Amino acid sequence: MSAIVIDTNVLLVANGFAPQMSAACKIECLDRLVLAKASEAVVVDRQYLILSEYHNKLNPNRRPPGPGDAFVKHILQNMKSQKRVSLVNLTPINQEQTDFAEFPPDEPLRAAFDPADRKFVAAANGHPEKPPILESADSKWLGWEADLLQNGIRLEVLCRCELVAIHERKTGVE
Repeated sequence: MSAIVIDTNVLLVANGFAPQMSAACKIECLDRLVLAKASEAVVVDRQYLILSEYHNKLNPNRRPPGPGDAFVKHILQNMKSQKRVSLVNLTPINQEQTDFAEFPPDEPLRAAFDPADRKFVAAANGHPEKPPILESADSKWLGWEADLLQNGIRLEVLCRCELVAIHERKTGVE
């Protein structure tokens, strides 16, 4: 079974909490979460930094739960199942816990990268399989994609056409 790191925005889009993304994108995220649940281990850190972010933005106890909420509940219910959840150690190197020893040793990338998102990159890089990071609604990731790939980290970008259009509007870069 392969592994995957899932950025929080995929869960938010699945829940319908990303109004900038289309209904088609929501369906793409829903379908991808179904695949992840059925055939991949979700990578989270033993320090609970990723799960804390999920909890801050989603509610696995919501009634009725949205699909993203239900996916977080699935992770929590399967923390001891190595087939469903793959735990990785992260080593924070700053007090804010936004920089990690497992982040690639690429100083320009580190300097440019959103501190709140570094945990996902560190989790992917620190995992023995170097799993891809699933992304859907944060166009900043597109600006980092080539540098991440040079450091052995792949992105799986859902809703790529929409995200490219958003990125171009924000940055003026095509």
